[in-house]
Amino acid sequence: MEIQGLQNPQVIDWNAFVDFRDGLIDSAPQIESLLAELKKTPDDLSRITQLFRLFHNIKGDAGLCRLPFVIPLIHGVETILSRMRSNELAFSDLLAEVILLTLDRLEQTIELLGDHESAAALALPTLALGLEGLSQQGADSIDASAIRLIETVTGFRPGLSKLPQRDASNAARNNAERHEDLNFFHQLALQLETRSPLFTGRTARNLELALETNRAAGCRVNPIQLEAAIYLHDIGMMFLPENYWLKIESLDESARQKINLHPAWGAGLTARMVGWQDAAQMIIQHHEKPNGSGYPNQLMHSEICDGAKILAIVDAFDAILLRHSHRGQQRSILRAIAEINASDRQFSAEWIAPFNQVIRQMLENK
Repeated sequence: MEIQGLQNPQVIDWNAFVDFRDGLIDSAPQIESLLAELKKTPDDLSRITQLFRLFHNIKGDAGLCRLPFVIPLIHGVETILSRMRSNELAFSDLLAEVILLTLDRLEQTIELLGDHESAAALALPTLALGLEGLSQQGADSIDASAIRLIETVTGFRPGLSKLPQRDASNAARNNAERHEDLNFFHQLALQLETRSPLFTGRTARNLELALETNRAAGCRVNPIQLEAAIYLHDIGMMFLPENYWLKIESLDESARQKINLHPAWGAGLTARMVGWQDAAQMIIQHHEKPNGSGYPNQLMHSEICDGAKILAIVDAFDAILLRHSHRGQQRSILRAIAEINASDRQFSAEWIAPFNQVIRQMLENK
């Protein structure tokens, strides 16, 4: 097996890379959903065949898009699924977790490379070699080998419920359930708008800006999770006295310390609801800054998720509009744009460009 390229994966053709990334974004939810269904009906060969084809297509796309480091990762999974199709192996929850772990590491790698960051810390050679060995195991020993592989790569021994990488429960939830959750989150967000006439329409504005900015950058963030984060990112503010967050003038230090608690409150509530862990991460990080001066955890740029970076820009833009609303809409928008673009220490530069593109289009369409 050729694993040298896995030590430090590189992009050869950026246009082809974007095509591969877009295909992976489409395939990943299908894989998650099929695995969730197979946990209910593990003997369903049609779903196993669908899984095999999805991974086979990912491997083929990687070859066409000149991303050879993907192929050793997918090959082991493909072999395992092929053996399931021929009834040499039985589907199990542990094998499902190995497949999800592989998908997750592939997604993380593509995300890091898209941000021009190194994926060397993801233990990809260890994972690829482990998958190759696992794919050759007998039916009586493969689950034990799966446990060892997961522990070697992640540092955690399953306990399936304790795997740190991916919560497959979200895939098990159908679209209707997610839609019901989003409707509920939306209603909570609208309750914030009732606190002041200045907030009217805030939720819809922020949602449009966030989703369009994400789309302009190639949908690097799950739009459903981003929508939930938009609705719930300030829900923690409702636990604070209104005079703290309705007044526009500067807060004193005591009030500021209390205000700084609201991301953790909102994220804590969101994380306790099944399937919204990614949204919770966006919420708790949306006041972090690339230079490490944000709150609550003083994260640096590379530690902040993309959804939180979008949310930070959109949230600040709306706050600036509110602060300068007395100037009139056009002037307040121009002032907000200027402040966002001047604050390179507060916002991630790679998200300011797509945000500017969206704002420009909105102004031109008025």
